[in-house]
Amino acid sequence: MNIPRDRLIGARIEGRYRIDAVIARGGMSTVYMGLDLRLDRPIAIKVMDPKYAADAQFVARFEFEARAVAKLKDPGLVAVYDQGVDGDLAFLVMELVTGGTLRELLGERGPMPPHAVAAVMGPVLTALGTAHRAGLVHRDVKPENVLISDGGEVKVADFGLVRAIAAASVTSSSVILGTAAYLSPEQVESGNADARSDVYSSGILVYELLTGQVPFTGDTAISLAYQRLHNDVPRPGAAIAGVPPEFDEFVARATDRDPSRRYTDGFAMAEALSAITDELDLPPFTVPAPQSSAEQRAAAAMYAQRGEPLIPAAAEPTGALLPGVPPVAPAPTLAQPAGPPTPVQHTRAETMHEPLPPETAAQPWTPPRKNRAKTWIIVALIAVVSLLLAFGGWWLASGQYTTVPNVTGLNRAAAEQRIKDAGLDVELAGTYSNDITEDTITRVDPSAGSRISRFDTVTLEYSRGRPTVPQFRPGDSPENVEKQLRDSGLVPQRGPAQFSRDIAQGGVVGLSPTPGTRVAVGATVTVVASAGNEPVSIPDVRGRTPEEATALLRSAGLTVKETTQQFDAGTEAGKVFGTSPSGQVNKGGSVTLLVSNALTVPDVTGKTAAEAQQLLQRAGLVAELTGETGSGSVVTATSPSAGGRVDPANKRVTVTMSARVTVPSVTGMNVAQARSVLRDAGLQVKVNGIFASDNSQVLWQDPGGGSRVQGGSTVTVTALP
Repeated sequence: MNIPRDRLIGARIEGRYRIDAVIARGGMSTVYMGLDLRLDRPIAIKVMDPKYAADAQFVARFEFEARAVAKLKDPGLVAVYDQGVDGDLAFLVMELVTGGTLRELLGERGPMPPHAVAAVMGPVLTALGTAHRAGLVHRDVKPENVLISDGGEVKVADFGLVRAIAAASVTSSSVILGTAAYLSPEQVESGNADARSDVYSSGILVYELLTGQVPFTGDTAISLAYQRLHNDVPRPGAAIAGVPPEFDEFVARATDRDPSRRYTDGFAMAEALSAITDELDLPPFTVPAPQSSAEQRAAAAMYAQRGEPLIPAAAEPTGALLPGVPPVAPAPTLAQPAGPPTPVQHTRAETMHEPLPPETAAQPWTPPRKNRAKTWIIVALIAVVSLLLAFGGWWLASGQYTTVPNVTGLNRAAAEQRIKDAGLDVELAGTYSNDITEDTITRVDPSAGSRISRFDTVTLEYSRGRPTVPQFRPGDSPENVEKQLRDSGLVPQRGPAQFSRDIAQGGVVGLSPTPGTRVAVGATVTVVASAGNEPVSIPDVRGRTPEEATALLRSAGLTVKETTQQFDAGTEAGKVFGTSPSGQVNKGGSVTLLVSNALTVPDVTGKTAAEAQQLLQRAGLVAELTGETGSGSVVTATSPSAGGRVDPANKRVTVTMSARVTVPSVTGMNVAQARSVLRDAGLQVKVNGIFASDNSQVLWQDPGGGSRVQGGSTVTVTALP
């Protein structure tokens, strides 16, 4: 059907859907109020710009997205009834929501209190969650796409349009699809979007509902969009007083620049909002429809064009019929209900999206002048009334003042409820008391009977009863714990420090009385700090094997960190000669075992040079021969001597060789002494005697003392007991 767009009023699409009035126009589509003639059902009809109807890619995506959304069942989603292409018109038939947009409500009433924000966003997030679980992403969450019915229902519109427009061949590849103020960083940077992108846009929406403004501003749409790549969304509480910290944290997580740190989808964000609502005990709230909306203006235009009374004589006035402006005047940019997404062009002369100029709707027939004049008088009068009501503001609409009830002496729960029933917020302040029953209200500020604004805060002071010694974090500083005690109405004092294996020196290890003990207000509580780990003496493990030393250290509560080998002249190889550290160490500490690696010099006296070298080599030593090294020479001495210990870093042993030696005199010595002296001289020893022992006295020797003999010769000694 090739009907010009400015003459669609009264036209029928596919012979079934009659177009009655313009609700709003945008750069890519127009939304009409209409009627399904087959079902006699009021409907909203979105008609896309004719250029899209000829685009096969757009039509395919448009049809796919419409079918996908039509399958979704959620009271927070605007129902999709039908879609199609009729000639040069691509259209979408939707549920008609009699009321207005969230943008229009914001324009009339400004920032919302937290309980109103929760009432709006709960259905929005649940609707988004339903779509997300079905694999759909909205991509253009903003106040214009949130509708509020006259009955207080909140619904999300325009699912899938951004993606359909993106698929169109007439859409430039340099277009960022979506609305600049609400885009997520990933949509700006790459054009990609998932459920977390809708979460980001929803966080921006929460910020705007709380503060009345979006977090980022810019001279152009592109500069506005790109700010979120490098800047975090500020706290709503920094822009307007009275925002609970829980909402600041809620917005911060939803708008984190890293998608992985946001809520995963609409349901997850809705659950977080529900938890905040419960935690803050926010009252239930019915969201009011705007007093003057584009939908209402469209209804007024439709009745005016037909020459029908705006309010039927037998009907009660309803918010859906309040007119605002002449019939087909387009709504302001900030009040376009469910309009198509606004593309941000990458051009040098970038501007925010503006609506198309007003179009004059075609008049199928002209009502009598007299009736039309009466209609416009009614329209004008109701418009004035609507404006006066809107200027009353949020507070006047609810009743601005209330009286603080008298709740002194009541139980805390009952007092809180009475304050909330009066339309006031509650702040609690507990004080300890030895005499007043716990949870009893002792003071109200402002005092009972005061006249204050609704949603102002009333402070209720209540008795906490007798205090209990508070729990503390082990290892916390005494100053912090003492502050906890003073805050609990108690008097701290320092006690003697105690050793602790787990708490570093200076940290608190205990309280006396112990935490949880109920005491009187002003009672003294002793704070016990750690003296550090208890020192223990390291046991003496010298001369033991590493295994024996380790077992002994374990029995003392210590562990062996490592074993290291070092030279010690006083300890044989493989035995422990000390620990590091020595003396004392903290209980449960560890030590290093010091094990000797000394080499012991074997006895090579009387051996030939070859024999001595072989024996020393087996002991890991190197022989350095000196003296008479010719044929027949034997070892007469070594340095170090036999049994001495050598550092492996210096393995050399000096071996003294001699061909003839002087026999020392051993007469009068005992056998043991004589044997040692003669061997040191490089001589062999033979003992004669009956019952001779090491203690027997040498009476005679052969050869005698002073004789010169071949090295290694045998000296016979005769001894008697």
